[in-house]
Amino acid sequence: MKRHPLGAFTILGVALLLAATSHAQTSDVAASAVLRADQPGPVVNKNIYGHFAEHLGRGIYEGIWVGPDSPIPNTRGIRSDVVAALKELDIPVLRWPGGCFADEYHWRDGIGPRDQRPSMINTHWGGVVEDNSFGTHEFMDLVEQLGTDAYITGNVGSGTPQEMMEWVEYMTSDAISPMANLRRQNGREEPWHVPYFGIANEPWGCGGSMRPEYYADEYRRYNTFVKNYDRSKPIYRIAAGASVDDYRWTEVLMGVAGRRMDGLSLHYYTLPTGQWRTKGSATDFGEDLWFSTLQRTLRMDELITKHSAIMDKAEAEAKPGPWPGADKKVGLVVDEWGTWYDSEPGSVPGFLYQQNTLRDALVAALNFHIFHRHADRVTMANIAQTVNVLQAMILTDEEKMLRTPTYWVFEMFKVHQDGTFLPVELESPDYVFGGEGIPMVSASATRAADGSATHLSLANTSPSQAVTLTVELAGLAPRVVSGRVLTAPAMDAHNTFDAPNAVQPAAFTGATVEGNTLEVKLPARSVVVLALS
Repeated sequence: MKRHPLGAFTILGVALLLAATSHAQTSDVAASAVLRADQPGPVVNKNIYGHFAEHLGRGIYEGIWVGPDSPIPNTRGIRSDVVAALKELDIPVLRWPGGCFADEYHWRDGIGPRDQRPSMINTHWGGVVEDNSFGTHEFMDLVEQLGTDAYITGNVGSGTPQEMMEWVEYMTSDAISPMANLRRQNGREEPWHVPYFGIANEPWGCGGSMRPEYYADEYRRYNTFVKNYDRSKPIYRIAAGASVDDYRWTEVLMGVAGRRMDGLSLHYYTLPTGQWRTKGSATDFGEDLWFSTLQRTLRMDELITKHSAIMDKAEAEAKPGPWPGADKKVGLVVDEWGTWYDSEPGSVPGFLYQQNTLRDALVAALNFHIFHRHADRVTMANIAQTVNVLQAMILTDEEKMLRTPTYWVFEMFKVHQDGTFLPVELESPDYVFGGEGIPMVSASATRAADGSATHLSLANTSPSQAVTLTVELAGLAPRVVSGRVLTAPAMDAHNTFDAPNAVQPAAFTGATVEGNTLEVKLPARSVVVLALS
């Protein structure tokens, strides 16, 4: 048994289904942990549970926007069923319009009467015609319907500082000025609040193939023109950070522009095979790709640790300066993460439509536990993406809609938002496949912001082995434990439009508490969230 002080993983499900599983469970193995309620850590920023909606495939068009004349129920063109489902997740922040699309997007094309807006070709995603019917006003309407915060990504790759400056003025200024007056002319009297603004997306790739030194200077230039028109609500500025393990990018950006940014992004996708040309199927996989997917997603911890160390060093060595935010810690913003598989058979390859199984639910739980452990540095994360693209919350087919297993992890884990991190010292057996191993159990705990309960989330990465977990509760003596579980009879279980509720949470009765000892019977391939009060 190995000691894993950083956390744990689980998949949610119904224990009664396990008897029917294609992987017969053997007798339980044992794991133990100490939940340190007496050693509280940082607050888990609610923005870790953020989302991302790009003009890509059916993510915006059909997934969110159907137009006001559609027979699909909508509010000013935005799908009512999708909004209702997403509101249940308490989405804290939504990133838009990209992604690679952002650095070809010119915001003026997406305002004014829709029948007069010019079209463009979406060269990155399928070469389809983008008619710009979903633009700034429509996105901010979506944000208000969801009750969430806007994270806008500006165009550096093919735009200009003036274009970006005028967009910020258009959205956020209350002055009698050209851009604010143009907004009023287009039907919006009051300015919007835009809390987060990203200055470019992936400038090392689709955003302009830039070197870090060049982008760092471009960031400084463009950032100068992102004005705080409401000084009581300054914009949180996010620089475009590294792809995966490009640590030099982080070194250069922090050295040249670190004191002029609030956040620095990081992109990492989980590929089952590790190969972009043949990534693997979303639903047709065996235990080899189950294991490799979970093993590869755990690399997120290494990436955050190493990028954070570079940021720590740069901040420690920086001399005091006159710029706003000079004495603040730069947040790490993981604004693209999730699984990426080969496109679903029969779909348009450039639309990145993929199914979503119990395996994806586990991936989500593991990543959240990693983000929690780095709550002192990670201030936001945005899963890619919200609807119909990559590891989506929701899939649609014309008027039909379903919630994916990943959706349910977000729904169950929302209790962690803005909670106080509580360390979990975990001793877990390894789940071993092909001579390699990963921790079988992953865990994370928070104390609710209102102090009403302590929440412990668990994941069991083994597809066949149940675990009995004994937890010592240090500084905590709850009288009641309740919970929910997400699991299914098979690793590849997923929801379809014919069976939209095949994978969904159920009440969990496998936990008991006595004094300061908690015992949990953790099913195989499961995610469990417990409330201790």
